[in-house]
Amino acid sequence: MSAFTLRVASLGSGRSLGRRLARAALTGLGWAFIIVGVVGTLIPGHLGLPLLVVGLIVILRSSFQARRRFVDLQRRHPRLLFPVRRLLRREPEVIPVAWQQLLRVERLLLPPRYRVARRLRRGLRRQFG
Repeated sequence: MSAFTLRVASLGSGRSLGRRLARAALTGLGWAFIIVGVVGTLIPGHLGLPLLVVGLIVILRSSFQARRRFVDLQRRHPRLLFPVRRLLRREPEVIPVAWQQLLRVERLLLPPRYRVARRLRRGLRRQFG
């Protein structure tokens, strides 16, 4: 092997090492966003969910394994992950996703006579629609 071949080989492995380090750094940053987002959802304020979504976006764009696992989870539990998929799009539908989640939580926690959101929407639709 000549010195030129060794030099080219070392440059090639250096680039892939740099890419691996950048990918690992982005994955770490994504996990940091997710951890801060989980803590943010537990304390009062509204920063938890956006940070969780940003962390998930960063991880899914930088980690092939995470992307594979997300696709597997998406196939197993499509109803659970559909709102997350809608928030991960380029132009996310934040208001419709928030409304859908409000209706789901209301249906899960409250008996029918105490549910307010659906009646509010019907009343607004009659008034403005």
